[in-house]
Amino acid sequence: MNKLLINKLLLPLLLTAVASGTLLTPTAFAQDPNSAVGLWKNIDDHTGKPKALIRISDVNGVLNGKIEKLLRDPSEDQNPKCIKCEGELKDQPILGMTIITGMQKDGGEYNGGKILDPDNGKVYKSKMSLQDNGQKLDVRGYIGVPMLGRTQTWLRQE
Repeated sequence: MNKLLINKLLLPLLLTAVASGTLLTPTAFAQDPNSAVGLWKNIDDHTGKPKALIRISDVNGVLNGKIEKLLRDPSEDQNPKCIKCEGELKDQPILGMTIITGMQKDGGEYNGGKILDPDNGKVYKSKMSLQDNGQKLDVRGYIGVPMLGRTQTWLRQE
């Protein structure tokens, strides 16, 4: 193949791919280890078993988290409802439910948000912090002050 043909056909395609960001490299899909945005597997702090996949998203600097998938035993109800929730969430499907709201970056942590525990229907104040170069997320729900609560460690999935 002559150089003129390569320049006319392949070079424009390569430049278009670079300009549009479509070249596939291992780092193209890497998550920012300094951000909690992404997909997380939460681990029950009592049983040590995975419970769900939660997608944390950022809208104008405020993080919210929605249950994207439930990780349940086949013998369990695969589409449970939040029977202990109150208000508009009462008896709504847990799958797709927003459980983290209002979280904002505060130095090395996220604070000022709330977290819903669908198992008991209660809403707690919450804070989060990244660990292990952004591969783990400590999520603490508490009443009043952070020392009166419990922490789950979530694992980054993407």
